[in-house]
Amino acid sequence: MSDTLQALLASHPDDAPALGAPERPWLSHGGLRALTGETLAALHAAGVGRGDRVAIVLPNGPEMASAFITIAQGAVTAPLNPAYRVDEFDFYLEDLKAKAIVLPEGYDGPALEAAGRHGLVVLRLGHDASAPAGSFTLRAEGRAEGTPDTAPAAPDDIALILHTSGTTSRPKIVPLLQRNVAASARHIGQVLDLTPEDRCLNVMPLFHIHGLVAAISSSLAAGASIWCAPGFDALRFFGWLDTAKPTWYTAVPTMHQAILTRAARNAEILERTKLRLIRSSSASLPPQVMVKLSETFNAPVIESYGMTEAAHQMTSNPLPPRAQKPGSVGVAGGPEVRVAHEIEDQLLPMDATGEVVISGPNVTPGYEGNPDANKKSFFEADGKRWFRTGDQGAFDGEGYLNLTGRLKEIINRGGEKVSPLEVDAVLMDHPAVAQVVTFALPHPKLGEEVAAAVVLREGESATEREIRDFAATRLADFKVPRKVVLLDEIPKGATGKLQRIGLAEKLGLVTEA
Repeated sequence: MSDTLQALLASHPDDAPALGAPERPWLSHGGLRALTGETLAALHAAGVGRGDRVAIVLPNGPEMASAFITIAQGAVTAPLNPAYRVDEFDFYLEDLKAKAIVLPEGYDGPALEAAGRHGLVVLRLGHDASAPAGSFTLRAEGRAEGTPDTAPAAPDDIALILHTSGTTSRPKIVPLLQRNVAASARHIGQVLDLTPEDRCLNVMPLFHIHGLVAAISSSLAAGASIWCAPGFDALRFFGWLDTAKPTWYTAVPTMHQAILTRAARNAEILERTKLRLIRSSSASLPPQVMVKLSETFNAPVIESYGMTEAAHQMTSNPLPPRAQKPGSVGVAGGPEVRVAHEIEDQLLPMDATGEVVISGPNVTPGYEGNPDANKKSFFEADGKRWFRTGDQGAFDGEGYLNLTGRLKEIINRGGEKVSPLEVDAVLMDHPAVAQVVTFALPHPKLGEEVAAAVVLREGESATEREIRDFAATRLADFKVPRKVVLLDEIPKGATGKLQRIGLAEKLGLVTEA
């Protein structure tokens, strides 16, 4: 079994396409292997090798994809969001204990200033726009002390380090081993039945586990190809579809919703588009959006459930002929998935509601330097080590998992527990509603009250009262939002996910409670 990225990518034909991009020739799998050798040689010459941590700060595109894949075969990669400010880079570089940082040629922004504070070796990435997509050179400014370990990465070496989002606490360091990333890439490929004939259109940011593993690693592991967009842009998406001719794409729900708003204007391209599947992950996909996507593209929509700590995929809706169930995140998609007691270290029957827990080869060995978090997040049961996801859910009779929400996001209204996902699903049925996020609003007597942020469809109108009255016909009284905020746009995180925690503060509603 291939337990390293190098082993996963070793056997594909030299001439098979690997990485593409707008107006660029394709980089082949053979070319990618050659680039890996050149990249690791450049790292070694700069005093960087196996076990050393390399931060990567690059714009989305094929060079970001190839930099991650090549560097991870001989060092530890730590992709960072290029939009960070200098204090954020300062925090992450110190937390990571990075030795080197990859920056574009000519870049003189905040990441360079932060790298200087920590004495990192700066590796300048240059590329020729006429060369194959993803090809690049590394030029070192300085050299690290000592002799680097030039051996290839082993299964138990760290391949990738990411931080948790830190919405409720200090971000935690998640080290993912070579075997974790390799296992998840295999799991995704098996669930989606990826072959060398497949092509993924990647619009996901490549400083996030979704894009790095679900799009890039799983495709390359299957000998397939990825066409790398420079980020997500709903206005350009259909043109990219027409150019790249992918068999699938993967995105977060907000991206899918933005794509649907442009679909009617791109009917001719839709006629020519032949997608084998559409994948959604990283946040709950409203059932209405799942159905509309499938109808629009005439393709099955595969909603999957992932987390950084699982090297992404945990469960997934299966391909036809099995059902894709709107509102469900599917069946186990690699690791073993169960529900457990939220406080006691014990597994519950499959038909119970509890905290979703996972065990498998894709799961991180634990948070780095955080024994308290590890004690809370991992436990032993039935002779296995289980990771607590922080999500609440239950399985149906066919083994499909239905999430009721993040445990920290469940709204506690005077002792009555309200699932924000349930309220979202009801409000999305209102004909004027395009997007909704239900969230907790602090309340002096009840502790928390139910609130909802709503974006209306273009050309539609509805009042706060009309939306509340609509909800009241379908929900128990205690679940009906007491406040509905109509917005042009709901605040999103860096990866396009809608964030419930802290939304009341962001919208300036806390003083109104």
